[in-house]
Amino acid sequence: MYDAVFFKPQDINELPKFPGVYKFHNSSGVIIYVGKAKNLKNRVTSYFNKSANHNRKTIRLVREIDKIEIAIVNSEFDALLLENSLIKELQPKYNILLKDDKSFPYLCITNEPFPRIISTRRRIARNGTYFGPYASVRAMNNVLELIRKLYTIRTCKLNLTDQNIKAGKFKVCLEYHIGNCKGPCEGLQKHENYQKDIDQAAEILKGNLNIPKHHFRENMQEAAEDLDFERAQKFKEKFELLEKFHSKSLVVNPRLTDIDVCSIISEDKYAFVNYMRIKNGSINVTKTIELKKKLDETDQELLLLALIDLRKLYESTTNEILTNIDIENLPETFHFIKPQIGDKKKLVEMSLKNALFFKKEKLNQNESSKIKELRVLKQLQNDLRLKELPIKIECFDNSNMQGTNPTASMVHFKNGRPKKSEYRHYHVKTVIGPDDFASMTEIVGRRYKRLIDEQQELPNLIVIDGGKGQLSASVKALRELDLYGKIPIIGIAKRLEEIYFPEDPYPVHISKKSESLKLLQRLRDEAHRFAITFHRQIRSKNSFTSELEGIEGIGEKTIDQLLTHFKSVKKIKEASFEELSPVIGTSKAEQIIKAFKQKKED
Repeated sequence: MYDAVFFKPQDINELPKFPGVYKFHNSSGVIIYVGKAKNLKNRVTSYFNKSANHNRKTIRLVREIDKIEIAIVNSEFDALLLENSLIKELQPKYNILLKDDKSFPYLCITNEPFPRIISTRRRIARNGTYFGPYASVRAMNNVLELIRKLYTIRTCKLNLTDQNIKAGKFKVCLEYHIGNCKGPCEGLQKHENYQKDIDQAAEILKGNLNIPKHHFRENMQEAAEDLDFERAQKFKEKFELLEKFHSKSLVVNPRLTDIDVCSIISEDKYAFVNYMRIKNGSINVTKTIELKKKLDETDQELLLLALIDLRKLYESTTNEILTNIDIENLPETFHFIKPQIGDKKKLVEMSLKNALFFKKEKLNQNESSKIKELRVLKQLQNDLRLKELPIKIECFDNSNMQGTNPTASMVHFKNGRPKKSEYRHYHVKTVIGPDDFASMTEIVGRRYKRLIDEQQELPNLIVIDGGKGQLSASVKALRELDLYGKIPIIGIAKRLEEIYFPEDPYPVHISKKSESLKLLQRLRDEAHRFAITFHRQIRSKNSFTSELEGIEGIGEKTIDQLLTHFKSVKKIKEASFEELSPVIGTSKAEQIIKAFKQKKED
């Protein structure tokens, strides 16, 4: 906990000159930014300095600030830690968002009489001692597989208390017979002997491979001296297995015992931070993350923020940190070094290579996605013989069941992807009865009349869910707006996936394996889903409304109050008198309860 104090922007000169954390609130009381400062007054005042060369996002942030909350701490390092935890907790919109470690895999030595080693993604301290997190499930499984080859650790979930073992509740399983377990469930292995294996395994999980290697070497030599060559061979195989695993870890200089390496590559909008942990001369952790800049943060700010998070994630306690940039005003707890020569310089270069590779892969993924989108759109352009690339496509569908509540929908795809902010629902207003053609004429006409009136950009392609009839009805609307011939329009019939063009009696068939047909199918299916969902909502609401309207004294205003408060029809029907009366009054609540009760009895 910490003491928080509030200031208005006009009172920033009263801010203290101590280290701490500041939180900017907007007029709605929402925290929009969290920052740290060595000197709170100087840092916060800098945001409101008109002569400062702020970018557009910072200017926008300052305009939104209504209240400033500060918390004074003992040191700049404490401010850094508090800032990190607050950003993760509050997720302010102008901060770089840091993810927690909930999804990473761990290995856990359980708190049991005969502990097990299990994999998990949830850290519950009371359940055992956790090691990790591991960068991937494969890396975790490799370590687990090594431990199970070296030691006889049980995999069963039996409750091996002394009382249960003495009572003879358990029998050895197949793992015992194939040599993977020594049978502690029947008392065939003592707890002290079993715990020695667990302690050795724990050292491997900590990254201290030298301790178990020394153990196997000593036992091998002792067995050889006793002329027990078979036992010596077993220890030799385990020693060699551990050596082989150690050689796969990137061994650097054995004299580099406990060091963190952190490097950053920065672009205009993004930064890539690589973190490596060195222990006993080996790199046992490497992780690269991507940070999206929000307020033109400096490389030092980005690296420190990411480093705190990564050290916490991998439980690093070392003070020595190698970096590729100069860190000014260092937190006292850290000892930052920007090496110029030697093995430490090579480590930083290796970290930078990791960051560069990660950046290249990210850019390639984004580029591949864009290339695929462009390829599909070009194929669609060729298949439909369009003059322009169909960057913006709009697809219409209408929905009515037995002539009731006619509705329609329009979905909008940009660059082959749904743009849901442009989706539209329509109530059919001018058509009476189940007339899909007239409904299509109405909604297409309403959509593009509005775009023309508001001088908005028209789509490159219009898709109608239906055959020649629906297409002709849509063409009629375009003619009335003098848009026919200016926007390409097609119909897609579901039964045979036929594509219809205006004034062409014969449909076009695109290959079922074609990516362009799959895009059209996605458009059609999305429009249909959107229309059906809306129609069901309207039917449900109208059905319930008609039930309520038949109750004396219940009008449109009361119905709206009920729907606003209870959110769904089902909840209103299930509501008790005590829940209804505060919303609409006792007399109306009594009438509704009575009406629904009577309906159930009938």
